[in-house]
Amino acid sequence: MDYERLIDEETWAFIKRTAESYPDDAVEQSIQDQRRVYDTMCRDFRQPRPQGVETEDRQAFGVPVRVYNAGQPTRTVTYFHGGGFVVGGLDSHDDVCAEICAQTGYRVVAVDYRLCPEHVHPAQFQDSWNATNWVAQEFGDPIVLAGDSAGGNLAAAVAQYGRGKLDHVLGQVLIYPGLGGDSTKGSYIEHAHAPLLTLDEIQFYEKVRCGGDIPQDDPTFAPLHDTDFAGLPPTVVVTADCDPLRDDGGAYCDKISAAGGHAHWINEPGLVHGYLRARTSVKRAADSFERISVAIEALGQQIWPYD
Repeated sequence: MDYERLIDEETWAFIKRTAESYPDDAVEQSIQDQRRVYDTMCRDFRQPRPQGVETEDRQAFGVPVRVYNAGQPTRTVTYFHGGGFVVGGLDSHDDVCAEICAQTGYRVVAVDYRLCPEHVHPAQFQDSWNATNWVAQEFGDPIVLAGDSAGGNLAAAVAQYGRGKLDHVLGQVLIYPGLGGDSTKGSYIEHAHAPLLTLDEIQFYEKVRCGGDIPQDDPTFAPLHDTDFAGLPPTVVVTADCDPLRDDGGAYCDKISAAGGHAHWINEPGLVHGYLRARTSVKRAADSFERISVAIEALGQQIWPYD
């Protein structure tokens, strides 16, 4: 794959800056060291919260969450962070959540689900489900589910499991999610050695997440393994073109559309996994983050601008 041609200079600068604190061989380190270098990288990229955004750390049925407010919101975004189910937390995506809050005017609740390998699947899903139910009970507002990477997986799992159980989910916005696609073909092979996420790393995270054999036919682990995609809320999936996980987004949208639902896939040329951190330094990433915020706001207003 000719990444020198596909990826522009701004994005290469982001990739190199990332590698300064989060090296290519990070998954070969201990879990504690992986978290240390990941947290260092997130601090390096972290932006100040926009003016007017206030936060409060709460407990959501025992799950730590951070609530972001700016004004008088009428919608709540439940946000699940990325990090392979192994790294990340309330601080790693603090600026992303604060900016979504400021740009949409919605309340944002970031979910600090338990991490692997100390807590294997389905702990992450259970925490995400419990926190979303707390959001519905605590605020009573319609909900938009959102998340990036591993968090996109959790958002989709909550949406699918929540059919008939959770009222007023207006939509979901998934950012370069891993949804359990076929790792023997398509983007998994085409971009097996992509910058910032490789196929080997995906397989490492999968094994750590389940602590053994990978579950089969469990949509709370891999949403694409579901057999029924009817009744899902309007869905927007945003992927990076230079990412092994890219085709999961298209496959998921196709299944929702085939079941009669609303789904739209946005694939971002020249971008790599984890590009949310590049939104202040890479124009392509900034433009994509704007599309993400617009999607969240539109779904929250029950507007479908993609036909």
